[in-house]
Amino acid sequence: MKAHALITCASITLMVLASSAMAEVSPQQAEQLGTTLTPLGAQKEGNADGTIPAWTGGLSKDTGKVDANGFMSDPFASEKPLLVITAANAEQYKDRLSTGQLALFKRYPQTYRIPVYPSHRSAAIPAEIAKRAKDSALHVTATNNGSGLANFSASGYYAFPIPRNGVEVIWNHITRYLGGSYQRSFIQATPQVNGDYTPVRFEEQLVFPGQVVDLPAGDGDNLLYYYKQRVTSPARMAGTVALVHETIDQVVEPRRAWVYNAGQRRVRRAPQLAYDGPGTASDGLRTADNLDMFNGAPDRYDWKLIGKKEMYIPYNSYRLESPTLKYDDIIRPGHINPEHTRYELHRVWEVEATLKPGQRHVYAKRHLYFDEDTWQLAEVDHYDQKGQLWRVAEGHALYRYDQQASYIAAETLYDLISGRYMVIGLRNEESRSTEYNLTAKNFEFTPAALRSDGLR
Repeated sequence: MKAHALITCASITLMVLASSAMAEVSPQQAEQLGTTLTPLGAQKEGNADGTIPAWTGGLSKDTGKVDANGFMSDPFASEKPLLVITAANAEQYKDRLSTGQLALFKRYPQTYRIPVYPSHRSAAIPAEIAKRAKDSALHVTATNNGSGLANFSASGYYAFPIPRNGVEVIWNHITRYLGGSYQRSFIQATPQVNGDYTPVRFEEQLVFPGQVVDLPAGDGDNLLYYYKQRVTSPARMAGTVALVHETIDQVVEPRRAWVYNAGQRRVRRAPQLAYDGPGTASDGLRTADNLDMFNGAPDRYDWKLIGKKEMYIPYNSYRLESPTLKYDDIIRPGHINPEHTRYELHRVWEVEATLKPGQRHVYAKRHLYFDEDTWQLAEVDHYDQKGQLWRVAEGHALYRYDQQASYIAAETLYDLISGRYMVIGLRNEESRSTEYNLTAKNFEFTPAALRSDGLR
């Protein structure tokens, strides 16, 4: 019996060690990053017919002008569409469109269209971030059935640049490089069916542990970032402030969130700011984890990696952030104005997320498409409990060349049933674009600081 117990114990130990060893890529595989693969794990070569070019390093930091308020010039402003996909010809291009995009053509056959421009592989990252991505490939492992990460704090970005399953792909989106800590102002709009809307203006700060000057020792071990969001208009909502301490493994340590309500002048814990809790001021048109296309813990879903495909996705959306546009130029009935959108053909990672048995979420299934060069989510189809396609999300991405970081000009989430939608992240009429290199003191991201933040 003792011998049997020892054998069993040894077998379990070997299984654990084998599992751990399989969770990391080999040094030989990691050497592909920056050589045969891009530093973030994408294929360097273009496609067979040349419609997707080879990656040659991305845009340089001095690609275009950045004005005094931080808005970038469009390096592709002179280009014209190669083709325009409409409801009339969508069937011809269906193999390169998502189910959600095809559904939008059916929902808005007269007005929704996809202008397709020449493809540019714009993305580049700083050398230090490339090194960290390779460190992640060598050392980071998924823990707690994919809900957490081990050995991640040392690298801090791109947990699995050479992924082997769906949950590793979603972690790459969650841990992608955003240019470091930042602050910005933007609007969210939830237009009525006729296009009428009231913009809700937010001020937002996101700070990573390395930019918190007095972070207590050990506090950053399971901390991904601090996040603060303040509503500044309209007047009836102004002064509401949300604070989030984003933990890495939210099963072991749930996301810590608080809200200051200006009307009540009280700070309360806010467990609803997670999963399918209602998005702030969204009129019920998005969930908490819809922000940034997907955020938060991946534990409620099984993530199936389907593979790669070529797809028309929003890309290099510089015009959509131009300060020459007004919000009224962009926000229209049914969907944003396609005159200001830009799509390109790119390779994407395709992942299907299915709600686990016994778990709760309003979305029973999500179908997700990730840009291979940045790990930024580009398209997400959301299905309800009856299996019906319900909401379609698009991330209108661009490359912040002066910061060498991926970026989103706007996120849209279309409700196919109600005929309404939400757009968030527009900055065209703001006095400044996103500001980087933000540092903060630990106290600024404590519940005690929310009262002063909420003063109108």
